Amino acid sequence: MSNPSFQERLEQLNHLDQFNQWCQDLDFDQWGSTRLAHPVSLTFYETWLAKHYHGQMKYLAAHLPKKKNPQLIHPRLQSALVFTHSYVPHPAPSNEKSSLRIALYAQGQDYHYWLKAKLESIQQKLEALFPNEVFICATDSAPVLERDLAYRSRLGWIGKNTCLIHPKKGSLFLVGEILTSLSIAPTPETMHDFCGTCTRCIDICPTSALEEPRLLNANKCISYLTIESRELPPEAIRPQIKDWFFGCDLCQTVCPWNQKLFGQNLDTRPQRTVDTDSRQELIIELREILTLSGKKLEKKYAHSPLQRAGPFGLRRNAIVVAANQNLVELIPEIREQSRHDKLQDLVDWALSQLKNHRV
Repeated sequence: MSNPSFQERLEQLNHLDQFNQWCQDLDFDQWGSTRLAHPVSLTFYETWLAKHYHGQMKYLAAHLPKKKNPQLIHPRLQSALVFTHSYVPHPAPSNEKSSLRIALYAQGQDYHYWLKAKLESIQQKLEALFPNEVFICATDSAPVLERDLAYRSRLGWIGKNTCLIHPKKGSLFLVGEILTSLSIAPTPETMHDFCGTCTRCIDICPTSALEEPRLLNANKCISYLTIESRELPPEAIRPQIKDWFFGCDLCQTVCPWNQKLFGQNLDTRPQRTVDTDSRQELIIELREILTLSGKKLEKKYAHSPLQRAGPFGLRRNAIVVAANQNLVELIPEIREQSRHDKLQDLVDWALSQLKNHRV
């Protein structure tokens, strides 16, 4: 006899409606389930790693054995419950208004905390329903191919921008999982790919990081260069980063499925223009980043995704934005960054960009 689906298991316990209510109360948009079978994207992922398109994110290669075989995480794991949670509007917004151009998901508290807490809330309830089973919460920091799991759970298709897209939810959501020892029947079919002939995400990428549909070279990606990278961006790419301080949303905001949902609320400008007031606000915020000590920067962004860049990354990003926005008022603060040996080349470049605009 075949294994029941997770929904059928809950129905047998008369808890399906209750489970759906738990998800609704925690603002999860949708959920699904799948078996921890051989990932359908594994060959593509291995080829991507072999091309070194993951940049300096060595942990992605280090996690490969567990992504191939989740039983290395826990020997009893058999299935995954997969959830999506929208971040527009942000569920845990920051109390401080920022003039910096920051990816939408990062405009609030770090989701590794609040999303994990929501998953753990459901985990605890499931442990009460199934006391002899194993449940492990996971976000994108865990060694799982979560988009693969979400795709196999029929929560969306993988778009040309490499994001999971749902026709009624768009792609501006986070994915989280609860891995479990429950044996669950697989979802019978995956979702149809509705990208069609559209190439808006590929066309708008400032650095051509989307080299072809669904093939992202992280070494060129603004999100990687401003968040994960611990090096200076290549000189040829620095002007293309424009005013992005942390991350980049363009390949998602131009997507017709997000435009359909959010319309004019999404910013699709390659670079924002600044008026006098916003210019002064930007100068003040970047000056603070360039003058605070490392410890004070870590304290300032302690509960924000921006902490991921670290003091070096925050200063690096500030210099790039200042140069690209012609913020000549920050020349003294930029020049002072020469005391950091690793930033010297970037300082020289920024000063050369601003030399015709000295005050």
